[in-house]
Amino acid sequence: MANGASGAHDADVPESRASAEGGGELRRTLGFRDLVVYGLLFIAPMAPVGVYGTLDAKSHGAVALVYVVATIAMAFTAVSYAQMVRVAPRAGSVFTYATKGLGQGPGFIAGWMAMLDYLLIPAVAYLFSGIAMEALVPSVDRWIWTVLAVLVTTALNLWGVRPAARVGFAVLVMEIVVLLVFVVSAVVVLVRDGAERGWLSPITGDLSFSLTAVLGAVSVAVLSYLGFDAIASFAEEVTGGSRKVARAVLFCLVVAGVLFFVQTYLVALLEPLSSAELAAAPEKQGTAFYDAVDTSVGTWLHDLIAVSKAIGAAFAALAAQAAAGRLLFAMARERRLPRGLARTGAGTPRVALLVAAVISLIAAVWAARRPNGLGHLVSVVDIGALTAFVLLHASVVGWFVVRRMEGPPDRLRHLVVPVVGAVILIAVMVEAATAAQVVGVVWLGVGLVVLAVRWERPESL
Repeated sequence: MANGASGAHDADVPESRASAEGGGELRRTLGFRDLVVYGLLFIAPMAPVGVYGTLDAKSHGAVALVYVVATIAMAFTAVSYAQMVRVAPRAGSVFTYATKGLGQGPGFIAGWMAMLDYLLIPAVAYLFSGIAMEALVPSVDRWIWTVLAVLVTTALNLWGVRPAARVGFAVLVMEIVVLLVFVVSAVVVLVRDGAERGWLSPITGDLSFSLTAVLGAVSVAVLSYLGFDAIASFAEEVTGGSRKVARAVLFCLVVAGVLFFVQTYLVALLEPLSSAELAAAPEKQGTAFYDAVDTSVGTWLHDLIAVSKAIGAAFAALAAQAAAGRLLFAMARERRLPRGLARTGAGTPRVALLVAAVISLIAAVWAARRPNGLGHLVSVVDIGALTAFVLLHASVVGWFVVRRMEGPPDRLRHLVVPVVGAVILIAVMVEAATAAQVVGVVWLGVGLVVLAVRWERPESL
């Protein structure tokens, strides 16, 4: 019990010794609102716009149900994050938590798998921004817009976490206003003209219901939620303690779940094509949301959503890039990545941010110049995130139940929730695309090799 008390106490203060050995310290400037802004920016209130067509086709039309299941699945993960952020309120997110709960080896693997998510999800968001801008200005290729988005958001991140949060708040307000305009417009059209599909079809499917199809779609829909976990990566930059981070994680997940369900339910009712028709025409899936709005409401709303999506996706990438930089920073500070990544300037991990930006830029431009690039990026990002989440749940069990670092565990929060959450995530991974599973296994294999080589000599980094 004495050890547990000591561990809990140490978790609530910055570990300055590690910082001094491996790199600089981060500056505490963020409040609860800033965390929510970063979380919702990363998630993006209209995140389903880019993947709606794919989800509708994969789920046989039960696209709103997909987001209900995905929200429930992520709720278990959010609770586990809330438990571990109190134990280890430091940058690094799941890497830090798995290290605390499972040990250095599993911690490295958790961080390694999370890197697949954190380094590539900005590329997905940048690509969404490029696609949206290309829809507005077809004469300019999407990869050019993608590069511009990378340059602007990287500059803001290098400026500092607080200024970026202020700009992000204005962008978030704009996105919510546009979403409200869409909701009101969709309701007016549905009352006036009726629905293209059955009123329950977004929940039951427009042709036939398939639980396997819904779970397969959930493996893609998880992409829309990945921002809520990134809030934990700012734990060292928050004023007021780790409970504020935990509340922000749970709050963002609930808000996102409600917003995603409402907009996908409404657009599915406006969708003129059946899910089978979308499945047979993959080239139409990326623009399915825009096309449904254009046909039912008008071009003006199509353009408004496209502009909002372009700006919102770019700033989702800003938040994602910031989280990726802090993951690299934390792993470098613990000597699991090159120590140069742990350097800071004015309390900002600038070296790690620049490395994350370069990787995102390369991946985004590669995907933008290929017709199937988006699909490949999305599937790879999801498998990395889901694997890291499973290790997060294991960390909760390891810290509270196996090691009993804080006395007798709460069986519901410390055993039932993480076990059920892990089972759900594993089920989703089983239904993920084969290509994503292969990439995940290969990336895991590379991580195990790196771990074996570096385990005995982290100082060489």
